[in-house]
Amino acid sequence: QVQLVESGGGLVQAGGSLRLSCAASGRTFSSSFMGWFRQAPGKEREFVAAIIWSHTYLADSAKGRFTMSRDNAKNTVYLQMNSLKPEDTAVYYCAAAWVRRSGVDQSDANFYDYWGQGTQVTVSS
Repeated sequence: QVQLVESGGGLVQAGGSLRLSCAASGRTFSSSFMGWFRQAPGKEREFVAAIIWSHTYLADSAKGRFTMSRDNAKNTVYLQMNSLKPEDTAVYYCAAAWVRRSGVDQSDANFYDYWGQGTQVTVSS
C-alpha cells in the first residue's frame, strides 16, 4: 500500500522560504512519477511541480522561486520554496504515479494515483 506523508509546512513571512518534504513508502520509489499540487481556500487544486524521469516541470507561478528535487535513497521528494508570496498560501499536496497515462499531462491531477494528506503553508504579508 502506497503512503505519501508531507511535512515542512508552516507560517512564514512574505519573502521567506520553506522546504516541503514528501516521504513515500509501499512501492519502488525510484520508478515513480512525483508531483506537487496546492489548493487555496475556495479555489481548485492547481499544479505546482513534477519530476518525470529526470525532468522537472514547474508551473509558471513557481518558476524562478521553487525547486523540486528527489532523493531516491531516502524515498523522498522535496519542494524548496523561496521568495514566498501571500498568494502561495495553500494546502500543499504530494502526488505519485507509477504508470504514465497516455494523453494525460503531468500537470493534470488525473495523472496521479496516490495523494498525501497535505501540509499547510501560510505566507503572511
